[in-house]
Amino acid sequence: MAADSILTLDLPNVRLQALSWGPHDGPLVICGHGFPDSAHTWRLLGPRLAAEGWRVVAPFTRGYSPSEIPADAEYGLGALMQDVLDIHAALDGDERSVYIGHDWGALVGNALARSSRSPFARMVTMAVPPFEVIGSNLASMGPTGWPGVLGRQLLMSWYTLFHQVPVLPELLLPWLLRLYWRRWSPGYDARADLRYTGEAMLQKGNRRAVIGYYRANIRRALFPSRKYWRTQRSLLDGARTPVLYLHGRNDGCMTQRLVDSARPDLPHRSVEIINGGGHFVHLECPDVVYELVREFLGPPTAKVE
Repeated sequence: MAADSILTLDLPNVRLQALSWGPHDGPLVICGHGFPDSAHTWRLLGPRLAAEGWRVVAPFTRGYSPSEIPADAEYGLGALMQDVLDIHAALDGDERSVYIGHDWGALVGNALARSSRSPFARMVTMAVPPFEVIGSNLASMGPTGWPGVLGRQLLMSWYTLFHQVPVLPELLLPWLLRLYWRRWSPGYDARADLRYTGEAMLQKGNRRAVIGYYRANIRRALFPSRKYWRTQRSLLDGARTPVLYLHGRNDGCMTQRLVDSARPDLPHRSVEIINGGGHFVHLECPDVVYELVREFLGPPTAKVE
């Protein structure tokens, strides 16, 4: 479904474009997309939340057209976290605000959920598990179980290492887009999504930027950017923003074995594995995802004066 409007967000570090649905005075929902994807990934969930009274804003993240390629060329986790915090401030978000993220957007949400800087009341993340969920899951398997699961995930994550190779991933990106969607969500018809991702990713500068996320986050995990290191470090604060985590059982990018044995009573962390869904579970199973998100968020509430 087409967005109600297109927003230009002039943030302190980058100018972003965003799709928007819903009333301007509704409580804010920021939706972060992942790779290989775009803000259009929220075209099913966004309008349904907007119909309930939420103001849904889905930015094209830094480096994805039509958003700006950032002048600082930073794509580390701290920069991505800071952009979300800056969007919340630019749109006058308040204590009712919610963040929903998929893939890279989920990584950002999982980090913000542990940060004392987070202004969000609740988080929903998909396809990249929260740190606590993975830890609980591996601990439940014991020393004989977790090596096999991690070994399988390392094989599935081959592309992360491939993206470290200079130039070649950018050249092969049109082919890689089709490969990833086909393998990560088997059986899903991704023709519309491939058009959207092509528009967002396949210009020369954008190719380097979106692959740069993978290169930056290996480098920035060891050597955080001075500009964003305080924000990135805040994920160690141990804050406990409630998170609903959704994972497709048929995910071909992130094995469901990483989450299926997690403790059901994890503090502030809930896990739902969705049958029939792959990596892009919110597009493959939109009704199930909507109902789970709706139940977790509850109805939008009036602003407290």
